[in-house]
Amino acid sequence: MAAAAPVRFTENLETRQDDEEETIGQLNAAFDRILGTTAEDYGHAVRSVHAKAHGILRGTLTVLPGLPPELAQGLFATPGEHRVFMRLSTNAGDILPDAISLPRGLALKVLDVDGERLPGAEGRTQDFVMVNGPVFQTKTADKFLGSLKKLAGTTDRLEGVKTAVSAVMRGVNSALQTVGVESPAVQSLGGAPNVDPLGETYYSVTPFRYGDYVAKFAVVPVSPDLLSRTRQEIDGSADPDMIRLTLRGEMALFDGVWELRVQLCRDLETQPIEDPTVEWQEADAPFQTVATIHAGRQDSWDDAQVRRVDEAMRFSPWTGLAAHRPLGNINRARKAPYEHSAEYRARFNGCPIHEPAGTDV
Repeated sequence: MAAAAPVRFTENLETRQDDEEETIGQLNAAFDRILGTTAEDYGHAVRSVHAKAHGILRGTLTVLPGLPPELAQGLFATPGEHRVFMRLSTNAGDILPDAISLPRGLALKVLDVDGERLPGAEGRTQDFVMVNGPVFQTKTADKFLGSLKKLAGTTDRLEGVKTAVSAVMRGVNSALQTVGVESPAVQSLGGAPNVDPLGETYYSVTPFRYGDYVAKFAVVPVSPDLLSRTRQEIDGSADPDMIRLTLRGEMALFDGVWELRVQLCRDLETQPIEDPTVEWQEADAPFQTVATIHAGRQDSWDDAQVRRVDEAMRFSPWTGLAAHRPLGNINRARKAPYEHSAEYRARFNGCPIHEPAGTDV
């Protein structure tokens, strides 16, 4: 049976809660406590989420020619090539040893993108911020705030953060072993296998405007060398940066190719805008490829490139085109904290944040 027609974007697709601004203020305060604690202990400010990078890659995104009208939208309306940066990370707001198993993250920055910008979005870039699971752990930002407050309350010293995260991970891993199930919801909380980031599929989790439509995004490994790393576990007990060392060795030996895919919303009941805990089933809303990403053999931990990307850049779902506006409560709550975290890092480290151009690659 043919898939239903994609839902057209309208301004009334979102449902705003009365207390959203208050929740965002409290999120900033909680992240401030985490940022302050880690900065004090390291003498250097790190990101409030996805603090630890495992690899920084440069590559090329190629928008496919001949896309049908519903896919030829926004960034993907014009075939051609764009330089990209890819930052592979783990999702904690602390630089934890790799023996602790946590979900993986991928931040993708596409350069030299033309079009109307989102409010406050500087430069000519389009960011995609993703994790290796299809759902978020809470429906709304206020529920996420409750969990964050518990973590922030343990962060009088850095060891408190590590102890709290380790305890959570041990509990989740124990539960996984007991029930023998690896559900998307559990994976979003942590406790997934300590896998090689190069073999993972990454999801936007939350929905976005897609020009005239609404969509979620995914970045999927397709080259044989990447696919051979899918679900391949890395033993992090030998070195606290074992994932970084593994990626560095791998990217020195082979090229990586991924597909950037789009999942158009086709039913607002089963593919809701305001609830990212609900997975959009591919049987009802299939992913379709709109671009490929190629990263050639390179040093994935080159000092100059790490400084350029890890220190002097920020990644945010609110950096990009108006045609790809983030949608839903969780996305609306991400804008201010992401900006707040980047401003804190820039101020503490004395390193201005800037959006790159193609000449920076």
